[in-house]
Amino acid sequence: MSRLAGSIAAVTGGGGPMGFAVAGRLLQDGAAALALTDISQTRLDEAVRELNAAFPAARILARRADVTKGEEAAAFAEAAATELGPVELLVNLVGGLRSRQLYTPFLQIGEEQWRQTFELNLMGGFHLMQRLVPGMLEQGGGRVVNVASIVFGGEVGQADYAAAKAAVASLTRSLAAEFAPDVTVNCVAPGLTRTSVTERMPAEEQARLTALAFHRRMAEPEEIASAVAYFLSEEARFVTGEILAVSGGIHPHL
Repeated sequence: MSRLAGSIAAVTGGGGPMGFAVAGRLLQDGAAALALTDISQTRLDEAVRELNAAFPAARILARRADVTKGEEAAAFAEAAATELGPVELLVNLVGGLRSRQLYTPFLQIGEEQWRQTFELNLMGGFHLMQRLVPGMLEQGGGRVVNVASIVFGGEVGQADYAAAKAAVASLTRSLAAEFAPDVTVNCVAPGLTRTSVTERMPAEEQARLTALAFHRRMAEPEEIASAVAYFLSEEARFVTGEILAVSGGIHPHL
């Protein structure tokens, strides 16, 4: 039997490389229905075309939304429940850097950048968990996976992003205790991963960061998806509140 046979899942950030990889892995593992959202309609449409081609039997609901905004997240959650049924699995992928530059010294971070970074990395998960976890508790079971980053242990020049991801990790632990025993809440903390952001990095910066990993390379989106899929599966039914680094051996640290 497939690991996720018959389940209904929701994935935010589904149009990006990591979100697309997660969506594909969930369908590969037997999810019967998938609700996808992304802030970009273009990316979302392309992801759905490819997923429909690869998994023609799957039911896929796609809704463009900025899930950091409560009303848009609520509309997505309502559409998922109405059109697909009660959501059992939730992956909160939306996050990232608000600044156009990769590193900003703390004393140069403006209040607006600080606020926006926290909103981008925390508000989507906040809204979707508040909307979808009550249904999971009512059904007597569910799985939530949050996505942080290996820099949640601190990173020079990324104080806003690292602090926001530390909050994601902390929230995971808090809610794992609060929603137990029926709903598990776990967290994946990727290292440098091949996405559109990393593809735009200068070659010397890519080389510096990949040299830190034992594998001397960045992660592929599919490798992050494998960790997410494990946490969502029945194999992880007694695993909750965990933060799993998928980083080639790098530990959260300064």
